[in-house]
Amino acid sequence: QVQLVESGGGLVQAGGSLRLSCAASGRTFGNYAMGWFRQAPGQEREFVATISRSGGTTLYADFVKGRFTISRDNAKNTVYLQMNSLKPEDTAVYYCAAESSVVLTKRSDRYDYWGQGTQVTVSS
Repeated sequence: QVQLVESGGGLVQAGGSLRLSCAASGRTFGNYAMGWFRQAPGQEREFVATISRSGGTTLYADFVKGRFTISRDNAKNTVYLQMNSLKPEDTAVYYCAAESSVVLTKRSDRYDYWGQGTQVTVSS
């Protein structure tokens, strides 16, 4: 089992920045690729970004390229999502997730463990 706890969400004005953190406990953090997803009210959960076990490879959704950066610190068992130039349409609950495959994936059904989510609200 892997337990994931997100933090860092909040209310920010359009154009602002937030950094989300996801702390992992349980099994060896470095054995898992990590992803961030988000879900807005009335919408399906969507992929945001993912990072490989070592941190050497990343993959982003088109709508966040150039604005968001995913990173990880395996010594701290933590994955981050730096979000810059935030837009009102980025408002959602953001979830981190862990998956044991060596191939990065955008598919939420491939992820084995999920956090409880953290709310991000961007005001216009």
